Amino acid sequence: MTRRFLFVLGSARADGNTELLARRAAEQLPPDVEQQWIDLAEHPVPDFEDLRHDSDHVRPTEGNLALLLDATLAATDIVIASPLYWYSLSAQTKRYLDYWSGWLRTPGLDFKATLAGRTLWGVTALAHSQPEVADPLVGTLNNSAAYMGMRFGGVLLGNGSKPGDVLNDTEALARAKTFFAQEAPLARFVYED
Repeated sequence: MTRRFLFVLGSARADGNTELLARRAAEQLPPDVEQQWIDLAEHPVPDFEDLRHDSDHVRPTEGNLALLLDATLAATDIVIASPLYWYSLSAQTKRYLDYWSGWLRTPGLDFKATLAGRTLWGVTALAHSQPEVADPLVGTLNNSAAYMGMRFGGVLLGNGSKPGDVLNDTEALARAKTFFAQEAPLARFVYED
């Protein structure tokens, strides 16, 4: 299967530090690797409604939810590019992942089986000198990948608060050059180690 990267941008700011870092990493992908970029601020979705005990979820056929679902199913690699907001994912990004719960229960999708073996990656910018403050975000992505039977490539961390700050983080820019080239292991829950 030809690699196809889906970049899900979850920032409240266009061209923010997280997106800049994600684009620097994406520049290193081979030219034959397809890339699709979806900005959740430009393609908002409503709050997720949990119907699992009431009725089946219905496959969206139009609008932003259909775009996101189709792009997710088509991707071999899903990159969650969310700034660190209150030590975790942005609300837009979390809402997108919440929809995975519904897609798991949508008849005919085989969502979990389709994503199994594919790779989940993360990119985030944080305004803190200690990278450990991003552990909740990293844990959310790792555990989501583990539940889905996906590979997890880890999270590319960069430092930046004001627009463009991340471009001064030479260590993050160096990591971006090889981030997507690494072999992503099958995700495991922490208690499985």
